Amino acid sequence: QLQLVESGGGLVQPGGSLRLSCVAAKFIAKDYAVAWFRQAPGKEREGVSCISNSGKSTNYVDSVKGRFIISRDNAKNTIYLQMNSLKPEDTAVYYCAAGPYYTSYFYEDDYDTWGQGTQVTVSS
Repeated sequence: QLQLVESGGGLVQPGGSLRLSCVAAKFIAKDYAVAWFRQAPGKEREGVSCISNSGKSTNYVDSVKGRFIISRDNAKNTIYLQMNSLKPEDTAVYYCAAGPYYTSYFYEDDYDTWGQGTQVTVSS
């Protein structure tokens, strides 16, 4: 069974940084494109960033461009989301998801394996 495990969430003050990690267990991460989604209380889940299996192609939702950086280390089977200049509106549960091919669109149906999520809270 494919499995993704996120970590790195927590409480941070506005303007601070966090780095989320997504470890692929029981499958080879380099064969899959990966995306980060988030869901804030009372809101629909939205795509945040995605990366191709090679890492050469990436995309970001407008609200995080210039602040978040997605990357991957296929040797470690891990995908990262570096989040800088965090804002209260970034507060959400963050999920990583894997799919068989890369797309720059954030369609949830393109991803067939999901992690359990990690909470990010930005508050003073």
